[in-house]
Amino acid sequence: MGNRSAPPPDDAIARLLMERYLQAANRRAPWEPLWRDCYEHALPHSAAFTSGASPGQRRGDFLYDGTAADAVDQLAAALLAQLTPPWSRWAGLVPGPALAPDLQDQIAPLLEQAATVLQGQLDRSNFAVEAHQALLDVATGGTGCLLVEEAAPGAASALRFTAIPLADLVLEEGGEGRLDRLFRRTALPLAALQERFGPEALPAAVREQGMANPAHPFPLIEAVEPDGEGGWNWFVLMGGEEPALLSRGRFTDMPFIAFRWLKAPGETYGRSPVMKALPDIKTANKVVELVLKNASIAVTGIWQADDDGVLNPAAIRLVPGTIIPKAVGSAGLTPLASPGRFDVSQLVLDDLRARIRHALLADRLAPINGPRMTATEVLERGAEMTRLLGATFGRLQSELLVPLVRRCLGILRRRGLVPDITGDGRAASIRILSPLARAQAQRDAEVTLRWLESVSSLGPDALDAVDLAACARFLADAAGVPPALIRREKPLPATPVEPVMEGMYG
Repeated sequence: MGNRSAPPPDDAIARLLMERYLQAANRRAPWEPLWRDCYEHALPHSAAFTSGASPGQRRGDFLYDGTAADAVDQLAAALLAQLTPPWSRWAGLVPGPALAPDLQDQIAPLLEQAATVLQGQLDRSNFAVEAHQALLDVATGGTGCLLVEEAAPGAASALRFTAIPLADLVLEEGGEGRLDRLFRRTALPLAALQERFGPEALPAAVREQGMANPAHPFPLIEAVEPDGEGGWNWFVLMGGEEPALLSRGRFTDMPFIAFRWLKAPGETYGRSPVMKALPDIKTANKVVELVLKNASIAVTGIWQADDDGVLNPAAIRLVPGTIIPKAVGSAGLTPLASPGRFDVSQLVLDDLRARIRHALLADRLAPINGPRMTATEVLERGAEMTRLLGATFGRLQSELLVPLVRRCLGILRRRGLVPDITGDGRAASIRILSPLARAQAQRDAEVTLRWLESVSSLGPDALDAVDLAACARFLADAAGVPPALIRREKPLPATPVEPVMEGMYG
């Protein structure tokens, strides 16, 4: 056996991680002014980039136009409904290509059962609430993050989700262009630190300062990075001039699911649709402000008066029924004519609002207010959404949906709620069943139906070349019909499934 080098001490690890964090934070700094503008104009109720803000505090008083904020809410809600619709199955498990056909028939019921358990756990958890907040972040700032943790024993669900604000994240890309190195900035008082890490893990200076001021928050930095063996190392640092390592661990699957809306070449953080529409958003806000100022001038007017020693302009109040004294023979208080009118502002504002809603997809993903759509209209609307969100959906599927399902399966597998299934794409594959993912399958089904109609018009002899049972199974699969409702080609063999599972995943 070769000599294995001893691991570095905790102090050296803490200093190395702090150095990496500071370098990544310096690369993040140029993004912060842009993020602040985006959040102030499109998501004003978020305190992510508002210095000194607290929950419930009034923000956005300087905003005069709410088109962008309304469009961001609609975009996040549409993404939630199209990617991960609540109380509906949006992910499943299918046998992978590494299995033989007879093994695929045996493993399919277990995979279906595991997918049902996963969906039940997601429905009973806080996934819909936190996922919506993360989608608001990705629509506004271009980058979102969802923390997936194991809930405490006895909870309604084994899964617990937390949307991590963009203001707390410092990200780095790995060799494959994925966000596989992450730093999270938090601050906790002494009581919370002792409850989480224990009093013995805290430095003496921290305990003394915390006892002197119990409300003082101490900076913490969580670092997650690949370990080179397919897992991730997790560290918790106490920030400051002398960083200290408080805790460490290892995860099989990445617990922080970071994802982006759009990625520009050479950039780590994502770009959002709000960034694209930010010039129009600012202009519309300024136009509405000028319209309101012009309206106030039109209501109250601008007045002039002679300084005749009788009229006191400081004591005049322009309210109905007011009697204003004036000297005999003087003009008194006379209105000043306005230099111009601002009628063109409404035309400019309508055009700006239309461009904002178009950039944020509010006019494409909004619900239909007209009569009920036909089947063809439904397919065409799905095709339009796929065309608009094709690149974005591919990125969200690879950075959000698939890692999210793998992380959830890892937690449920450790709890013993599902078999030893990893969803690595070999023995078992993760299949996304969201409405946006089914749009392509629906178009394939439409092509198949048209082909069957053409073949049937050729006569009975042409139908002999068609495997109707296989066509029925393909159409059922495209429509998302549960596998339990589809009759199999042959009965299942009597071979037990447990040895097969042990051979695949053992």
